[in-house]
Amino acid sequence: MSAEMTFTLHIWRQKNADSKGDFKTYQIDNIGADTSFLEMLDQLNEQLLQQNEDCIVFDYDCREGICGACSLVINGYPHGKQVRTTTCQIYMREYADEPELWIEPWRAQAFPLVKDLSVDRSAFDDIIQAGGFVSVDTGSAADANTLLVNKSQADEAFNSATCIGCGACVAACPNASASLFVAAKINHLQQLPQGKIQSAARAKSMTKAMFNSGFGVCSNHRHCEAECPKSISVSNISAMNNIIGWG
Repeated sequence: MSAEMTFTLHIWRQKNADSKGDFKTYQIDNIGADTSFLEMLDQLNEQLLQQNEDCIVFDYDCREGICGACSLVINGYPHGKQVRTTTCQIYMREYADEPELWIEPWRAQAFPLVKDLSVDRSAFDDIIQAGGFVSVDTGSAADANTLLVNKSQADEAFNSATCIGCGACVAACPNASASLFVAAKINHLQQLPQGKIQSAARAKSMTKAMFNSGFGVCSNHRHCEAECPKSISVSNISAMNNIIGWG
């Protein structure tokens, strides 16, 4: 593998949700193997600025695989072809054998496009506001810690809580379902004594908000699990269905 690479990039450009979008092709040279995917896009934007062209809009924040903002579909894969990885953690050496890349935003009715590769994922916020919290009185932190949680439940709660809300599950699902995201949030709290009290009401209100936001239904394709950068299991969906009475 050479130290520097050249890529042909087909990038989705769209002014806003009401405009017609299409792929536009760019070539970028002198990309180092250890350049991250987002750094490569930064370099392309520098090139566009020098040419007095409009920069490509894309989302990012921490660039450490924590925030979930880097929502790109690369050659048909949400977050790219690497498993258990967010877009910001991908390095261009991983595409040394794919010099032609197609880059587009999440595709879902509930994630309206803002511009280019950026989408509005505030529908996830609406779902959390509908019930993704504990409202019972747990006392101070010290009081809450007096409630014992067995290790198996603590581990399951933690595994569900690792969801970063990136939306890759929605982008991967043929129905644009948010079931994996919603189920992870429900099951996280369901496993804890403070959250168990409101489990049924929480599950019903959050799934209602999910459907009201325009997300589709789960049809067990399991693409969500395969593309999740944090390995959230579809067993969360089964747990959610049992709580609601769909199981």
